[in-house]
Amino acid sequence: MTSSVTDPAGGAGRRTVLIRRATARDAKRLTRLVRNSRAYEGPYAPMVAGYRVGPDYIETHRVFAAVESDTGRLLGFYALILDPPELDLMFVADSAQGLGIGRLLIAHLRDEAQRAGLSGVRIVSHPPAEGFYRSVGALRTGTAAAYPPAVMWDRPELVLPIA
Repeated sequence: MTSSVTDPAGGAGRRTVLIRRATARDAKRLTRLVRNSRAYEGPYAPMVAGYRVGPDYIETHRVFAAVESDTGRLLGFYALILDPPELDLMFVADSAQGLGIGRLLIAHLRDEAQRAGLSGVRIVSHPPAEGFYRSVGALRTGTAAAYPPAVMWDRPELVLPIA
């Protein structure tokens, strides 16, 4: 899937984004994106401090990366688990926030889920990201309880309907 997005800061104008299947060679870049995410600063930092997106994870699950087509720069990624259907990971690079990368990834996820015959995808959201997921059509279904020491807070649980 290739799309173009507009840089709202006017810096680079329009950029072409390619969403492609991630490979084992992407593992280090995906791990860096997760560990360096400003969304997980402060009280959320312990959750990603030692997190690793390994080659085995990428080969086992449907992991897709959004990259700038001309530079190959990683803009974001997501991981879809089919059984049971769940969005396991979704991250957008801090430098790409506000460019529409998250919406492109969700559109791609919907296409993948539809091809797989899914009617909905569960999302256990990072609390600050709930508004984004709701803005793309996810519906709140409940709350996933904290499980210390990895996750010290309750998280919104949603479902993204697949048409």
